[in-house]
Amino acid sequence: MEGFAGDCEFLRRAAGALKQEKFTLIDVGCSGGIDALWRLYGDKLRAIGFDPNIEECEHLAAIETNPSIRYVPAFVDIRPDHPFARKTQGKSPWGNSPWNRLSVARTVQLRQKEIGNLPLQDKIDFNAWRQTRLADENDPVFLPEFFAKNQIADIDFIKLDVDGPDFAILNSLDDVLSGACVLGFGMEVNFVGSASETDHTFHNSDRFMRSHGFDLFHLTVRHYSTTALPSRYLLTVPAQTEFGRSFQGDALYMRDLCDPGVSAFADQLSAEKILKSAAIFAAFNLPDCAAEILVKFRSRLAGLCGAGACDIDVLLDTLAAQAQQGSGSTMGYKDYIAAFERDDDRFYAQKRTTGPAQPAAPTGGGLRSTLARIIGR
Repeated sequence: MEGFAGDCEFLRRAAGALKQEKFTLIDVGCSGGIDALWRLYGDKLRAIGFDPNIEECEHLAAIETNPSIRYVPAFVDIRPDHPFARKTQGKSPWGNSPWNRLSVARTVQLRQKEIGNLPLQDKIDFNAWRQTRLADENDPVFLPEFFAKNQIADIDFIKLDVDGPDFAILNSLDDVLSGACVLGFGMEVNFVGSASETDHTFHNSDRFMRSHGFDLFHLTVRHYSTTALPSRYLLTVPAQTEFGRSFQGDALYMRDLCDPGVSAFADQLSAEKILKSAAIFAAFNLPDCAAEILVKFRSRLAGLCGAGACDIDVLLDTLAAQAQQGSGSTMGYKDYIAAFERDDDRFYAQKRTTGPAQPAAPTGGGLRSTLARIIGR
């Protein structure tokens, strides 16, 4: 999944503060392995990965050193009697898809014979998982039933990327998202598709997540060129390109614990659960959102983060350092906030004239009227 920070000292420190709980991760579409940043939790990480590629799951299990991580070689789907499944029966999840007009589709077609002869890992890199040894598609895993059977009642983060029934699987989790106190959700989204309410599109996924109490906090965009004028690929395999239409991306949805409207949900969480929410934000390079949690819930976190490397002030300094990466010298949290309050030049990407900060010059009538409304003129 895209969007992770290069490293995350905050996550490492937060992991050290966990006493009663582990960080529970569900990775649906785990080919290639669990994202490395989650490994900073060490033995505090509990994860279950699902993927239909049997050989890949066997490989991942063979090299896994954490006994709390398991891999399930299976397709994941929605129960056929689920209301959403009945609504989508016989329909493709990608209405009005331009895939066959894209340069990536043509390159894959040109290299099809070569791809068929590649070893497993290269097939995975080419996203040619359909050409590997797969689990029985007629015997899929239904996540709500799997969680109930395995007594998984508390989940911190879910990642979903299966190149197919993603939106159907998402709909199958309608009760899980609230019942299991899920904090965050990462998923692949599509910026193409029809207006159908059942298409695996960003607008449908976004509507679903917001209806279940999640807000969008991070979004990436991958561009794909057409065969009419192909662009250079950004990777060593045919995939996203330097230019082209906005086709896919990865989205991060989180419970906004600092929103007063989410207070009822936040009130039921343990201090460790709240700290894990801040750690997810830091892992996705959103140290500001992590800091807001520490500030708002300082009193509830005091017993958990009372001293040493996990002291609240130390954690805030860690987040301030993350916010200042690449800026040379860094300030502690209190000094950083003080600099902002005095409108320090460091908070401007471009040099500005001396004096109080001024609103950006309007560039058009619409913007001018909008600014006028904002500042009350």
